[in-house]
Amino acid sequence: MDSLRDWLTMRVVYARYLAASAVSLGFDLTTFTLLLRTGTHAIPASLVGYCTGLLVHWLLSSRLVFTDGAPLDAVNRTRQKLLFIVSALVGLGITGSVVTLGSLMDIHPHVAKLFAVALSFQATYLLRRKIVFA
Repeated sequence: MDSLRDWLTMRVVYARYLAASAVSLGFDLTTFTLLLRTGTHAIPASLVGYCTGLLVHWLLSSRLVFTDGAPLDAVNRTRQKLLFIVSALVGLGITGSVVTLGSLMDIHPHVAKLFAVALSFQATYLLRRKIVFA
């Protein structure tokens, strides 16, 4: 029974993470598109967009997704924030690398960004579930 409960809990957390990621992605892509329209190059626009989405994602993840993993004391909360930033840097590295590669291959910036989103999503989810909010 516990294994079924654990499996269901994991699915609920994943669904919440997916929803938080969708909201964050909305902020990310909106920022990205607005910057592209103002003449910003695709690479810095993708990185600024990612950082905007990251801030939204922290707020949602720490309050609505990984509710059981939020420490109450300041020291552990600060540690968790730092680990979240490290996981974000991994995602940012993936995003920057994929968009840069797409730019070099003359792939439309939004297409490259979507590939980056898919890879970054899985990598950061695993890091956050296994390390940041464990």
